[in-house]
Amino acid sequence: MEKTDFTKTEYYRNRELSWLAFNERVLSEARDKSIPLFERLKFLSITASNLDEFFMIRVASLKDMVNANYTKKDIAGLTAQEQLDRIGEETQKLVGLQYSTYSRSLLPMLRQHGLNVIQQHEELTEEQGVYVDRYFRDNVYPVLTPMAVDSSRPFPLIRNKTLNIGALLSKKNQSGKDKEMEFATVQVPSVLPRIVPLPHGKDGSRTVILLEEVIERNMQQLFLSYDIICASPYRVMRNADLTIEEDEAADLLKEIQKQLKKRQWGEVIRLEVEEKIDKRLLKLLRKEFDIRDEAIYKINGPLDLTFLMKMYGLEGFDDLKNPKHVPAPVRELPADCDIFEEIRKGDILLHHPYQTFDPVVKFVRDAAVDPKVLAIKQTLYRVSGNSPIIAALAQAAENGKQVSVLVELKARFDEENNIIWAKMLEKAGCHVIYGLVGLKTHSKITLVVRREEDGIRRYVHLGTGNYNDSTAKLYTDLGLLTCSAPIGEDATAVFNMLSGYSEPAFWNKLTLAPIWLKDRFLQLIEREKEHAKNGGEGRIIAKMNSLCDRDVIAALYEASAAGVKIDLVVRGICCLKVGIPGVSENISVRSIVGNFLEHSRIYYFYNNGQEEVYCSSADWMPRNLEKRVEILFPVERPELKEEVIHILDIELQDNVKAHVLQPDDTYVKVDRRGKVALNSQDYFVEEAREKARAEETPVNSRVFIPEEPAQ
Repeated sequence: MEKTDFTKTEYYRNRELSWLAFNERVLSEARDKSIPLFERLKFLSITASNLDEFFMIRVASLKDMVNANYTKKDIAGLTAQEQLDRIGEETQKLVGLQYSTYSRSLLPMLRQHGLNVIQQHEELTEEQGVYVDRYFRDNVYPVLTPMAVDSSRPFPLIRNKTLNIGALLSKKNQSGKDKEMEFATVQVPSVLPRIVPLPHGKDGSRTVILLEEVIERNMQQLFLSYDIICASPYRVMRNADLTIEEDEAADLLKEIQKQLKKRQWGEVIRLEVEEKIDKRLLKLLRKEFDIRDEAIYKINGPLDLTFLMKMYGLEGFDDLKNPKHVPAPVRELPADCDIFEEIRKGDILLHHPYQTFDPVVKFVRDAAVDPKVLAIKQTLYRVSGNSPIIAALAQAAENGKQVSVLVELKARFDEENNIIWAKMLEKAGCHVIYGLVGLKTHSKITLVVRREEDGIRRYVHLGTGNYNDSTAKLYTDLGLLTCSAPIGEDATAVFNMLSGYSEPAFWNKLTLAPIWLKDRFLQLIEREKEHAKNGGEGRIIAKMNSLCDRDVIAALYEASAAGVKIDLVVRGICCLKVGIPGVSENISVRSIVGNFLEHSRIYYFYNNGQEEVYCSSADWMPRNLEKRVEILFPVERPELKEEVIHILDIELQDNVKAHVLQPDDTYVKVDRRGKVALNSQDYFVEEAREKARAEETPVNSRVFIPEEPAQ
């Protein structure tokens, strides 16, 4: 028989088109009428924010390739230009769907529930107009800076992602048809609220108008000596992908600070304008930004739908939102416990955001003030704006403890935040490391070294998510607290590698990227394949954010062809195709998009009945496996292993929020006709509450059998 070539380009999906399909799944939540109305606004806002970042980074990178005449094809056989062409087509469709959702579905429903959004300032009643004009005069006018363009004043820098209003003007009292036109622009100030509430109606209804409409209505006040021929909002997206030659950067921190400023004036890669924009104004903008027609998006509605997240925050509409989620306490770790004593009793698994993130904060806080603690070492990738963990690390250093912190300055869009924290920690006396040259440190690990009666003991926290107490309320992640001596030894080795050049001869439990992790995954997949070929049962379940590594996908194809049953839970990008005869018939892929962002990475291998369960900071992507410092750690305590398998079991049964990948590369919601509805996220919320209330932590059943059908 001819050997199958599992690396054929037709077996792979383009990464960028797969990402766009993911954003469509998020958009489907905004279109789902079973979801509370304000939650739908939130999902639509997220699709807009996602798309902005996609263009600033992914599309910008492809543009750079085209400009550099880079012709190498991706794993799906597409050149950079071919990818841009396909992205343009798909994005135009996506944007059209975003705005039809907003205009045809969400706005009418908002009106039904007593919230009217003024679309055009011409819709204002006379009374509302008087209020808006006074608001402009008192609050907006003093902040605005109108900028004219003429022979002495060049076209101004239009900053990335800002909303602006462009206008064509002519001097008053010019006669004849050939009036000389001039261009002017004004930035819609981000320091003012974009949503402007108007006085309540007599029936208690509420009305809001967007700030750009307030400004556009009063544009004449900014150009008193001119007639305004036309005015229209516009917005540019610029290349925001930082290029840092680390080997040549004498001071990485200063180099990143310098590059951050360049984000404001990178190449324009997308121009958004109102659908009704005057052709003359559009022609001028197109010329100034040097942008092709296919990169211009004519919008039928307000530009930049991220304002809907602010709309979500309006008071008085709680009945149109999900009840606020309060993470359950961790029964093994009550607030007043000695956390080190509890960890010594056995490893503790944390499941966020269903369980509170407080124990992780407590772990660092208690270590900071514990006289027995000698040292704290931690990696920080993203932290919150007012991080209690940063405060605890600074306090630990002030208390004389040895504190080493690796702050990853290259965490995209958190660079500025991380620079601030790094400087603060250094000032407090912490030893701060700024990552490794050429690699991002994406691993999530904390090591606490403690002197106890029987000698030095090391306590370790390992996680799949960041040390960010804010996102820990929104992202699903797993964490492990342990004082396992082998893991403690490995944790020490990790930090010695990050701070110096010490590489141990062998590792006990942890596996690191970029050195061994990819090979380890390939070995684990190969082992399942061999079990299947030898008549045993081969079984793999893997949950991650993204899957696009060709070597891993090819290995999964080989395992599938050998009879290994593979279930993948992949939230975002998935370059693997299902249903290819003789290649991927044994592989299923599902994506869960719900109230929380699925972020945990879990890897299960049946191993002929000797089940192995791992958690990691790494997805199956080339960047994670080859260009980042990542950690894979085992979950070995039997009841915890059972708990992680239970999590996977429930997610594979989700028939409410799961979208299943089809052989034609589309995703469809699970058909649950005649079945009991199971929303895995709601299930885990309730399970965490039950567990917190229980006198004893039950061992979870491997199979979930609901008792009553959903309403």
